[in-house]
Amino acid sequence: MTELVIRALTESDAALFDTLDDPGLVGRAIAGIEYATFAEGGDYRPDWTYVALRDDRVVARAAWWGAEGDETPVLFNWFDFAEGEQDAGTELLRRAPFDVEYELMLPPDWRERPETLAAGQTRIAAAEAAGMRMLVERYHYRWTTECGLPPRPDRLTFREERDDAVLFGVLRRIHSATLDAHALRSAAEHDLDKAAQEELDYIHWCPEAWPQLAYDAEGELVGMHLPVRIPSGFAAGFIGVLPEQRGHGYAFDLLAECTHFLVDKGATVVVGATDEGNFPMAAHFAKVGYPMVQKRINLV
Repeated sequence: MTELVIRALTESDAALFDTLDDPGLVGRAIAGIEYATFAEGGDYRPDWTYVALRDDRVVARAAWWGAEGDETPVLFNWFDFAEGEQDAGTELLRRAPFDVEYELMLPPDWRERPETLAAGQTRIAAAEAAGMRMLVERYHYRWTTECGLPPRPDRLTFREERDDAVLFGVLRRIHSATLDAHALRSAAEHDLDKAAQEELDYIHWCPEAWPQLAYDAEGELVGMHLPVRIPSGFAAGFIGVLPEQRGHGYAFDLLAECTHFLVDKGATVVVGATDEGNFPMAAHFAKVGYPMVQKRINLV
């Protein structure tokens, strides 16, 4: 078999990316997003996009993503390869110079359809062969005005908080007992401070964020919600209840208020996500009226 050539694209040959046939079963294709560079008005940079060529034909491709101001990729979210070229995909990942999380986008029913099951499993296998491991599967939601606004809760009061030290302390308390796989990984590999700092870094990364602390009728802190604007639109960026305040359904109040807050800011679409194993939060997304639109598998 002809030797592989693996290299980054350039602005002049970025069109090579689209020469690999994509059946639209997984990855960015299911979100209806086309590959385009920043110069073309898209989301990608050619120097963060790699292809594997055999006889000058693209047999595998991968694109790493970051917002326009990011100096390094934030995540890796587009990866596919031609039939019979799984090894080429693995070799591409081994040689690419980036070490960030792989977010594999899949339809909500991907395990129930043979074609999407196979497409998802082969990409996971190729990434694992390159040294990655599965961290978590996440549910992704998309609320639109057609879903209708939930009732606005009135048992909590909310106050915007801009003091990083205060936010760090609240995030640390929330993550001291959590079901979130990313926070658990950070705490296990580093410490609880690292898990809290990563959430704080995310707040500062967002183009706009309005962190809101929630208090009960007695003035006791309950938790926080994080309405944000991200590069693709508006999001419920974080919903967290203090461990000692759980069991009262407050996450519903936080998510409902976050949705109202963003609608007041002009949002007609709000996205959100939670881990597959976080059954209480998944139930609250459903109760507030957020349809699940994707499942995403995170490999690290």
